[in-house]
Amino acid sequence: MSRYIESFLDMMSAERGASLHTLDAYSRDIIGFSESIDGDVARATSEQLRDYFEGILAQGLRPRTAARRLSCLRQFFQFLFAEGVRDDDPTSVLDSPRQGLRLPKYLGEGEVDLLLEAARSKNTPAALRLTAILELLYASGLRISELVSLPLAAVVRERPVIIVRGKGNKERMVPIGAPARAAIASYLKVRQSFVPANAKSSCWLFPSRGIVGHVSRDAVAKSLKGLAIAAGIAPARVSPHVLRHSFASHLLAHGADLRSLQQMLGHADISTTQIYTHVLDERLRRLVETNHPLAGLKMPD
Repeated sequence: MSRYIESFLDMMSAERGASLHTLDAYSRDIIGFSESIDGDVARATSEQLRDYFEGILAQGLRPRTAARRLSCLRQFFQFLFAEGVRDDDPTSVLDSPRQGLRLPKYLGEGEVDLLLEAARSKNTPAALRLTAILELLYASGLRISELVSLPLAAVVRERPVIIVRGKGNKERMVPIGAPARAAIASYLKVRQSFVPANAKSSCWLFPSRGIVGHVSRDAVAKSLKGLAIAAGIAPARVSPHVLRHSFASHLLAHGADLRSLQQMLGHADISTTQIYTHVLDERLRRLVETNHPLAGLKMPD
């Protein structure tokens, strides 16, 4: 790996608090571009970058994925410019790939109820843990990376809020309702059965016997797919991120404002939160039909 790539990743970790998942994605994106050109990636030209993106788009790469790769390379070359390695930024003349409006996929409230019913149908330690995970994801809108790395201390006092450490190592306060707190309390009674036998205790809310010490994102995703099958829902429609979208969409539909939702989701920019405004049109229509003085009246011919 180029020493410049290593220096860039070190900076992203130390100064911007990038997660290991983000660093791995950045590394793959930069190395992928590096392998497509003849020469040192740090000396790449605008023409090489343009040819690279035209090539991957022609091969069928989604514009959204291409835009993410371009964002990564922009940051990389801006870093090289700031460090004096280059006297220009070759990405400055590139336009981002055009992306169509992509609405978030989410479940209906009835479908979430079916998932919860399926999870509560058993009383085994695994079922109690999955119920707590499901309740917490839907009640808080946490990212899956945030949920699996929650410390036990986040819930030991049964407070109506939890402190979450999210992207960029930033903390935020997220409220959780009584059903989620009750599910967590039931799970805590059997939590010790998930602590590795060679460890007396664990600092994680959802410990496991894996290398990292807590339940993995993949394990949660697979469990939710199984739960979807039990609930009669297509498993392809259920994932941790779909539950995050469901949390946000249902909150807006029931009157939450975008600014509060932004804070709960941990979005740095409210423009990210605005993808959920698809539910506002339906809410406004219902408000007019329910509250306008002429609602429901048949107009004369």
